[in-house]
Amino acid sequence: MKKLKFLIFIVFLGGAAFLFWQWQEGQRQTDGLLILYGNVDIREVHLAFRQPGRLATMHYDEGDRVEKNTLLATLDDQPYVEALAVSQANVLLAQTELEKLQAGLRPQEVEQAQAQVQQVQAVALEAQRNHLRQQELVGTGVISQSVADTALAAHKEAQARLVAAQSALAQAQEGFRQEDIQAAQARFEVAKATEAQARTALADTRLLASSSGIILSRVREPGSMLASQSTVYVLSLEEPVYVRAYVHEPQLGRIAPGSTVAITHDTSSKVYRGQVGFISPRAEFTPKTVETTQLRTDLVYRLRIVVKDADQGLRQGMPVTIQVLDQEQAPGQAQQ
Repeated sequence: MKKLKFLIFIVFLGGAAFLFWQWQEGQRQTDGLLILYGNVDIREVHLAFRQPGRLATMHYDEGDRVEKNTLLATLDDQPYVEALAVSQANVLLAQTELEKLQAGLRPQEVEQAQAQVQQVQAVALEAQRNHLRQQELVGTGVISQSVADTALAAHKEAQARLVAAQSALAQAQEGFRQEDIQAAQARFEVAKATEAQARTALADTRLLASSSGIILSRVREPGSMLASQSTVYVLSLEEPVYVRAYVHEPQLGRIAPGSTVAITHDTSSKVYRGQVGFISPRAEFTPKTVETTQLRTDLVYRLRIVVKDADQGLRQGMPVTIQVLDQEQAPGQAQQ
């Protein structure tokens, strides 16, 4: 009987020793792990038109998945079509004026200026002859000095008209001033820039998805009058998936950019693989959204973790637990 009791005591003592060894071994494995807490980043884009106007069509509802550059909504583009037509007409007008100045006067206009010079030359020659005759007659006393003075004035006037006609001919042969051509060139460039702005404004009446994602919110409805930059859709971005986590200052030396981590959450036993992409150089207090057993007044450093194998089970805003893995440890070996 005593031997049986002794054997039972030995077995009990051995079992207790084995359990204590197992607990110590597990404790040693757990003590070496770095466990962090965080949330899946909420990444949203507020999509809006750059131009004001009346909302004409909306093609998607909340929950719909869209690809990049998908047409989401349109504005009433009639005002912008008309503005583009006006700008195109202004470009044509400015181009015509520039080409006219660059080409100079027509040959017929040059010939007309030459004929005008010849006509004025004939008048000036006749005025000169009349002036000379009057000068001879005034010396003989046939005419008075006032008549001779009138002939002199007519001669000078004819000479001035000749100079003006010759200058007009020279200008017609030379063409327009270079400064006028440069000013016309500038007006043409302004007209083209205005046309480009009108084309851009017309293109901005179509709202395209900036990235692939899911329509999170449909803010407006067709018929609404919108100011520029008024949100129409809120788009939730699916890729890449980021996790925002925080590491306490004493543990900062145990993690570095490029470290591999295992990510888990409460609603599934699946373990996701991630990689630390960024560690903030600035310390901050633990955000209230992070569920951790540490004191909330502890200083922490923010991490951004890129999830490599994210799926629909990892939703934005979800709280997660992050386990930093050794280089040899695979994500599937993370402790639950």
